[in-house]
Amino acid sequence: MTDFCFDWPIFNRVLRQAAMMDRMLQRAGVEAGVAVRLDKGGAYYAARTRCIDCPASERCHAWLDDPAGGTLPPDFCANVAFFKRCLETTDDRRAAAA
Repeated sequence: MTDFCFDWPIFNRVLRQAAMMDRMLQRAGVEAGVAVRLDKGGAYYAARTRCIDCPASERCHAWLDDPAGGTLPPDFCANVAFFKRCLETTDDRRAAAA
C-alpha cells in the first residue's frame, strides 16, 4: 500500500520550502538550537510559515545555488529579520560566555 499524500503538490511544496529554509539557516551560519528557541519556538514557526508561503521561492533557490551570493539572505527574503536576530542572539551568547 502506498501513501498517496506524497503526490500532492502542496505537500511537495512544503517539503521543498522547508529544505530551502534549512539551507538558508546553514548558509547564514545560524545555529539550529538558537533558531528553534527564539520566542519559545514561535519565531521559528512564523519563519517556516513565511517560507512555505513565499512568492520568491525561485529567486531563493537561485540565490542558494549561487556561491557568490554571500551569507546573509538577500533583501527579498521574508525572513531576513529572523536570520539576523538568530545571529545576534548567537553573538550575544558567545560574548557572554567569553
